Amino acid sequence: MQIFVINCGSSSIKYQLIAMPEAKLLCSGLVERIGTDESVLKHKVFKENDEIVLNKLTGNVDHGGALAAVVEVMMDKASGVISSADDIKVIGHRVLHGGRAFTETTQIDEVVKAQIKKLFPLGPLHLPANLTGIEVAEKLFPSSKQVAVFDTAFHQTIPAKAYKYAISDEYYEKNGVRVYGFHGTSHKYVSMKAAQYLNKPEAKIITIHLGNGCSMAAINEGNCVDTSMGLGPLSGLIMGTRCGDIDASVIFHIMERTSVSATELQNILNKKSGMLGLCGLSDMRDIKAAIKNGDAAATLAYEMYAYRIKKYIGSYIAVLNGIDAIVFTGGIGENDGAMRELTVKDLDFLGITYHESNAKCSEDGITEYQNEKATIKVLVVPTNEELQIAKECYELSNDK
Repeated sequence: MQIFVINCGSSSIKYQLIAMPEAKLLCSGLVERIGTDESVLKHKVFKENDEIVLNKLTGNVDHGGALAAVVEVMMDKASGVISSADDIKVIGHRVLHGGRAFTETTQIDEVVKAQIKKLFPLGPLHLPANLTGIEVAEKLFPSSKQVAVFDTAFHQTIPAKAYKYAISDEYYEKNGVRVYGFHGTSHKYVSMKAAQYLNKPEAKIITIHLGNGCSMAAINEGNCVDTSMGLGPLSGLIMGTRCGDIDASVIFHIMERTSVSATELQNILNKKSGMLGLCGLSDMRDIKAAIKNGDAAATLAYEMYAYRIKKYIGSYIAVLNGIDAIVFTGGIGENDGAMRELTVKDLDFLGITYHESNAKCSEDGITEYQNEKATIKVLVVPTNEELQIAKECYELSNDK
């Protein structure tokens, strides 16, 4: 079964075509800058041991035109992976927010689309684009089953004592104000891989997803019991452009003493804060280069980033009453050894140690970094959200 996984953003479309159940990647790609004259399609085809790369300017197209261009290159005579759109049996859509309505992977129909639309206030930057991707795919792939995989679903096992805020209950009942969490597909995938690697289904694991957006999760026996992001993806860790946890008084203080509106402040906290706000840079590679050049602001920002993660590690160990492993994933989590080391530094009293020289990589790509005396594993598990989406779509299709 060929499953086409789509992650539709406001100005981009990421995708992968995966053959299931063998989990074989057939092609992948990205359309960027949709809606501008610089729109470009970057497409990769994987055949045997070869990787074919195609770059194509698509011009000023909307999401429909962008996805049509993807279908065209997928049917290319020389490097195509399908003969027609009918070859694709299932399309899996990554949907940012499922609210309280969706707690598991769901086949899409008109009722589901209407409910996603009602959830727009919970994800105003992402959900409209997610729904657009669904509607476009329905037109281009009329014979395919459309499936929604919600980024919040994995966190629905969090107990009320962890997901409720200490405000009047009417905001929860009437407006759905609660902790939902995000990066759920990634946390689920890497925690399952780690538990399999440890050969311990009942493992207690802290997963740390570090990219431009960052989040953590406390996982017990495969179930999430707490996570760092909340109603939206702003809370928790320091991120590339998001502030993470902040005293609400700061927001009131700024609004009372400046001319900044609520909308402007929301934009500031989401897009102009975090590492960007602290040192003027949001890409960790640029920040590390600045640190090498003696930039004090970049150095402090880097230390703050690690310190926030360490605070969450401590709290999640308490929540779980001990852990078996800490798992790093995401672009920064997988590639920045210095950040990993700084994050778990001076936690040896808990049985947590780390050094790059301890690296021991397994056949499935999981790497251990703790020393022989450590009682807690420190692992890097490469995430694969698209594969997890394909797996859930495949399981849903086989159940029906």
